[in-house]
Amino acid sequence: MAQKALRRRDQSAGYGLRAALSALESVGSPAAIPSPPEDAEAVKASCDSFILESFTAEDAWELGHLLYARLLPFSAQKPTLISISLANSNQVLFQCAVGSGTAPDNEIWVQRKRNTVLRFGTSTWFQHCKYSGDEEAFKTKFGMSPEQAEKYAIHGGGVPIRVKGVEGIVAVVVVSGLKQHEDHGVIVDVINKNWE
Repeated sequence: MAQKALRRRDQSAGYGLRAALSALESVGSPAAIPSPPEDAEAVKASCDSFILESFTAEDAWELGHLLYARLLPFSAQKPTLISISLANSNQVLFQCAVGSGTAPDNEIWVQRKRNTVLRFGTSTWFQHCKYSGDEEAFKTKFGMSPEQAEKYAIHGGGVPIRVKGVEGIVAVVVVSGLKQHEDHGVIVDVINKNWE
């Protein structure tokens, strides 16, 4: 069965920004991030990528702010980096740190996760589950030298965005800074709650 194309529940401009501002005004205890499945086939079937009716700079802006609002309660203990870019040009449409304390290394992780999504057309969490987190097996499977392998990450947090009727990936959403299952889980959680 083909995956259903999703549409933003709230089409009003600034919905994500309002959620972020609301989160800033009332930072509470963080709500647990649902853990994604750990079986590669279950990931593929339920949360590997998302097909949307459209994906514009405005959609990236809304999604980025919704992720910010969801991650803000974690920021005192776990600062994160959110990055949303176009697939064909790597043009960044949205990027921000959530909380003080992200490091330049988060930017490297974002790039490595993005590279994995773009090369393999799947989420980084799917690759992690497929290879049971074994980076050596991943590297060997694709005949990568150590220098080539360091450009990719099979850690959760990179998710492809597709658009109905468009061949290939349109955008890549990346979160870096939490545990890898949470990096993936928060993206899935926010999209599932705000797209239908």
